[in-house]
Amino acid sequence: MTQDHRSSAVALVTGANSGLGEALTAALAARGVRVLMVVRDAVRGEAARQRLLTAQPDAQLEVLVADLCLQSAIRTLAAEVTERTPKLHFLVNNAGSAFAQRQLTAEGIEATLAINHLAPYLLTRLLLEPLCRAESARIVNVGTKINTALAFDDLNWERRPYRMMAAYGQAKLGHLHITRELARRLGDRGPTVNCVFPGVFRSNLGRQDGAWNLLWHSIDRILGWALPSPAQAAQRVLYALTAPELEGQSGYYLGNRRPLPLPAQAADPAANAQLWEISATLTKLPVEI
Repeated sequence: MTQDHRSSAVALVTGANSGLGEALTAALAARGVRVLMVVRDAVRGEAARQRLLTAQPDAQLEVLVADLCLQSAIRTLAAEVTERTPKLHFLVNNAGSAFAQRQLTAEGIEATLAINHLAPYLLTRLLLEPLCRAESARIVNVGTKINTALAFDDLNWERRPYRMMAAYGQAKLGHLHITRELARRLGDRGPTVNCVFPGVFRSNLGRQDGAWNLLWHSIDRILGWALPSPAQAAQRVLYALTAPELEGQSGYYLGNRRPLPLPAQAADPAANAQLWEISATLTKLPVEI
């Protein structure tokens, strides 16, 4: 980014009130980027904003509240974003969670699928217009590293025994499918889109879920000292957002500044297209963009 571009750039980061999202917000703000911080809880979101402002008093930070498990809330969020800014230069789909027990959202979607896959799919599509207006816009989906495959005929876990990490891994695999399919559909028009695995770090994943919360705290006490910090992990995402050598590069699965091998299903263009079409149906959007 040039200095002029940097000073006028706008980013949206989901899950911005803690962990990787907060660290990335701080890193972008330090570069002069105006950051729209999407959070689920207004009080925690404002607390995070104040923490960041204490360190960077001139940071341009705005808190937007949305429950990303709900498509209705995502649509409201997208409308608010387009009211606040005509152009969006960076979109980081970072928010995610794991749930110890299968649960449905108020809209009837399995919660892991809703927040980890359908939320970024829907939000990205609803924000394509302001992204396309911005010069050299970039979308980054924060993924994970797991060798799995989606069961396209049972995304809602209605016919299989629910398993938390299997549900989480498969929902996050959706990032890779959609990253590749959106890159194909956009071609050389509009923003680039890439998926980044930030590595294993001290995460807040699943901390709001009772049983999983206890397990996480046990692991954190034993191994937390050995894990990278969210600020360190954020550098991988920041690279995908700002590296000059990635200008115009789209559809990649990146680790630490280099491509990672794709799981077999995500490498299949037919599977990418199939999940895109299923996701369009589940979010009541047209297949074409």
